[in-house]
Amino acid sequence: MIQVKNLHLMHKKDLRTLLDDFSFALNPGDKAVVIGEEGNGKSTLLKWLVNPALVEDYVEAEGERITGGARIGYLPQELPEEEKGRTIYEFFCGEEEFFLQDPRELGRLAKELGLPADFYYGEQKMYTLSGGEKVKAQMARLLLGKPDVFLLDEPSNDIDIDTLEWMERFISETRQPVLYISHDETLIERTANVVIHLEQIRRKTVSRHTVARMPYREYLSHRENVMDNQMQMALDERRQERIRREKLNRIMQRVEHEQNAISRQNPHGGQLLKKKMKAVKSMEKRFDKAAGQMTERPEEEEAILLRFSPDIRLPAGKTVLDFHLDALTAGKGTECGPSRVLARNIHLLVRGPEKVCMIGRNGVGKTTLLKRIAAELLPRQDIKAAYMPQNYEELLDLDKTPVDYLSKSGHKGEITKIRTWLGSMKYTADEMEHPIRELSGGQKAKIFLLKMNLSGANVLILDEPTRNFSPLSNPVIRQVLRDFGGAIISISHDRKYIGEVCETIYQLTEDGLRRVTQDDFSVK
Repeated sequence: MIQVKNLHLMHKKDLRTLLDDFSFALNPGDKAVVIGEEGNGKSTLLKWLVNPALVEDYVEAEGERITGGARIGYLPQELPEEEKGRTIYEFFCGEEEFFLQDPRELGRLAKELGLPADFYYGEQKMYTLSGGEKVKAQMARLLLGKPDVFLLDEPSNDIDIDTLEWMERFISETRQPVLYISHDETLIERTANVVIHLEQIRRKTVSRHTVARMPYREYLSHRENVMDNQMQMALDERRQERIRREKLNRIMQRVEHEQNAISRQNPHGGQLLKKKMKAVKSMEKRFDKAAGQMTERPEEEEAILLRFSPDIRLPAGKTVLDFHLDALTAGKGTECGPSRVLARNIHLLVRGPEKVCMIGRNGVGKTTLLKRIAAELLPRQDIKAAYMPQNYEELLDLDKTPVDYLSKSGHKGEITKIRTWLGSMKYTADEMEHPIRELSGGQKAKIFLLKMNLSGANVLILDEPTRNFSPLSNPVIRQVLRDFGGAIISISHDRKYIGEVCETIYQLTEDGLRRVTQDDFSVK
């Protein structure tokens, strides 16, 4: 359906190669996931496949792209700027097939996605929708267009757990091939039958890619076995090389000693020793040649290094939050939509180093509620709270560099410390000097984690904390948050995060917060 031949992608600004000599064919039946650390070019690859013009401002691209006239259904990571100001109805009018659909088909699709039957005709502006509602709207419009192939950039971002399970079924069961990027390990494990792994090794100076036609867990296991075997072979060969060198050195020292000790009256003996030394030198050349052909030690992209101070602690009986709200509302009765009540009778009590997660369907008001909680906690003097919003642009100064944003005093010692921390999060020296607006979503998320770390916060307020980290980084992030000695109040649809980090789970409904167990929402 889609074929790529000998693709080379190079970042214009820092002259870093993202992909080199990449070839791949997306065939019928393929459910291919693209994985890799933040900033490795995953979204760039998808954009180039959709239309090379989408990346020409920041990437030099060479290679052949063959689509065979296939109609591509593309879900971008962020809603395009030109779509944000449109109403929901205007958004769907952008797809010609919308007007040809049977009302029953529209209703069926809306029900599958957890949307109201009349959602398509709403006058609400697209930018006012929740993150999950935006993804659902885009997926609905894609499906109405009946594409031949799907290219999905983070389709699992922000959608609720019911829709995540629908997305898993859709990717698994659709007859069209799917190429997607996701940070949701559960979705990847359940759907992918091809893994495309993009890596940047040797401190992001060398790009490497792997195409494995196998499920994700099998790929990880296979990769680990290959790496282990390669390392064992490399160590064994170096051990044998050391033994050979030691033996050669002993022979060479003995011959040199005999040459120094031989009498000039014995020229015949001298000739023999010269021949012997020539043989030893020839053996040395053979060893040198063999050493150059030894198995290389396996190179892996290094994981991020992050941990909060072990000194951060909250007493078990400390009341972190005792939050009461009669009615949670959204909107202000403007052109963006009328003010409406999302939930009533909300009460949330958090004590000590409790790890709390709130779940619920898209649009129920989770992010609105978390903002209210953040507004109450951030000014408190008896705790140190830090907030990571779902929309990073709410707090980030996009024109600053990561170093400038994280710096308070600008002193040399502080700058050095910040650069060291950024390096531990796998920023290159060039990326540290890029404006934040040019960074990937995962790189922006790292800035928030570093800022929280440097602030010494003992209460973290996190809206979808794992949504932009790769499936390779997320285990590290989960471990860091699990070991955090303070309290966490979060929203997430990441089933592994909920299962491994969160002790207390609440579902936000129209009637308030209801405590649930992991079994209640199919975390496995």
